[in-house]
Amino acid sequence: MFAIIGGTGLTSLNNLEIVHRQVVRTPYGDPSGPLTLGRIAGRDIAFLARHGYGHTYAPHRINYRANLWALQHVGVREVISVASVGGIQAQYAPGSLVIPHQIIDYTWGRVSTFFEGEEDPVTHIDFTLPFTSALRERLIRAAQKAGEPVIDGAVYACTQGPRLETAAEIDRLERDGANVVGMTAMPEAALARELGLAYAAINVVANYAAGRGADASEISFTEIEATLSETMARVRHVLEAFAAQRE
Repeated sequence: MFAIIGGTGLTSLNNLEIVHRQVVRTPYGDPSGPLTLGRIAGRDIAFLARHGYGHTYAPHRINYRANLWALQHVGVREVISVASVGGIQAQYAPGSLVIPHQIIDYTWGRVSTFFEGEEDPVTHIDFTLPFTSALRERLIRAAQKAGEPVIDGAVYACTQGPRLETAAEIDRLERDGANVVGMTAMPEAALARELGLAYAAINVVANYAAGRGADASEISFTEIEATLSETMARVRHVLEAFAAQRE
């Protein structure tokens, strides 16, 4: 079974044949909401809205540990993250779909490991490649099958939020080598790795990052909503093609 974690703009899947919803209690508190279990293209999946079904959890308040633990508990082995991002360079234009390959973590204060109890052993994970290569490749093939162009590869800068970044901060991220900026890839990707879950992401570029684009003085939230509304239909198309794949 694979899971889809939906971010801003993707709180439901209209191509999901819902079987039931399940409330999962975890040792780490409550997930963002009940898991929606069902099928796409005849394949079993679990869906979870990362920010809650009413979009009530800010990025720094999401219980990432509970979310990942709950998904593993119901039998998930692969996780696809859907998240909106800002594009830093011109080629990462609003409306683009991106399959990132690397992460730079700028967050702070988030609980980022399952192994923090006094009796838990110190546990290190190899995080050289934060996104699972084989799962990334299958996502790219699914996009090709669906006829949806995607950008293969991007360095995702994960910032604290919930505010958007300043133009100077975006300049710094670009100097660091980042291509897109979001707020939720960490610690989600690292926690998935600790649990042994394959993890990949499909990012929707909702806007140019601060100081970029035609109007470098401000970001239009109205334009972001319009871009997400239009582009998430393409994401659903890719996810349906992914579910239809037979390994």
